[in-house]
Amino acid sequence: MTIASEGAQVEQFQEQVRNWLHDQAPRHGWIRRPDSRRQRGGANDAEDAALVAKAKQCQRLLFDAGFAGISWPQEYGGRGLSLREEIAFNIEAASYDLPLGIYVIGLGMCGPTLLALGTAEQKQRHITPLLRGEELWCQMFSEPEAGSDIAGLRMRAVRDGDSWILNGQKIWASGARRCDFGLVLARTDRNVAKHKGITMFIVDMRNPGVTTRPISQMDGGAHFDEVFFADARIPHTSVVGEVNQGWTAATVTLATERLTLGAVRTLNDAPSSETLIDRARHLGRQKDSELRRQLVELWIAERIVGLLSERIISGIMRGAPPGPEGSVAKLVRTDYYRLSAQVGAAIAAAAATAWNPQTEAADLWAQTLLFVPSLSIGGGTDEVLRNVIGERVLGLPKEPQVDRDVPFRELAGKGL
Repeated sequence: MTIASEGAQVEQFQEQVRNWLHDQAPRHGWIRRPDSRRQRGGANDAEDAALVAKAKQCQRLLFDAGFAGISWPQEYGGRGLSLREEIAFNIEAASYDLPLGIYVIGLGMCGPTLLALGTAEQKQRHITPLLRGEELWCQMFSEPEAGSDIAGLRMRAVRDGDSWILNGQKIWASGARRCDFGLVLARTDRNVAKHKGITMFIVDMRNPGVTTRPISQMDGGAHFDEVFFADARIPHTSVVGEVNQGWTAATVTLATERLTLGAVRTLNDAPSSETLIDRARHLGRQKDSELRRQLVELWIAERIVGLLSERIISGIMRGAPPGPEGSVAKLVRTDYYRLSAQVGAAIAAAAATAWNPQTEAADLWAQTLLFVPSLSIGGGTDEVLRNVIGERVLGLPKEPQVDRDVPFRELAGKGL
């Protein structure tokens, strides 16, 4: 197929998406407004149930229309198309308010990991239900005592015949309490260096040994959860990849996560420059010189994010594997979100700190300002990403790692 014919095929696909969304959005309330609120994850069971029901309906409609798993293999329910069509869909969907935030982990991280490393049985069992929206997935890597050092995790998995028994705690697991399955990292060998004794597993979140507890956030939502494992027994067939090769599996998930958060997703976690410019005009503040300077700075940042995303996507389309560019994109995008929240609050002025609770979306600006800091943590903290960029892009010397080749049992005994 020639480049010209590929382009025509993508344009035809994008037109199909555009027409379908134009027809379906009014029916299901997917119209995006300038003051559309970001879904905060539900602060109670009723909000969670409503959020999940709406998301599942949307995902099933996308699947039935052929717009789910666009670049995933046909044998597992996908369309078998290229990433170009995937991006074309995202471009059209950005104009609408599709309630699909709870699928970002499953479709953007867990699913691709299973496609890359899962067994044929795992793919057959899990991929199609995920694409149909029937099952929700979470990712459980972080622990209270490990900080940003995933390799320092302490959660243990002990082999017992054809089963593994899991004990430990995870934290900052997005939406874990509402999920059906999750990917979890656990230590399976304490006698080797910390990067070498880790294994990835699929966990049924309804396992009687698994308990979740929501974490209240300062923006009023509860997007994250703590997850506790107490003698949770899972089958050996739950291993993803190879035993004691979980660090390799984790790098696949994290690379996909940073690519999803940094390059593939549209900028929908904070108001766009266009939205804020319109807001400034509405409030009669378009002649404020300092505000105009900030809006120009935001517009420039928005363009940088877009151009960087295009460069990464172009490389992938040429067959280049995802690399540290995803870390650059995620870091730049986080900076953009932070700036957008600050400019939005400056435009709103007093309305960002006090508002009439009876007014719809009145707390939009304060909510955004309080939510944005969490984006510098999810998908890798800003500090970790800067290390990745420094070492793998700029070629700077690696930080000293005196514990890298020390058996984990010795590190754990020192409280590390």
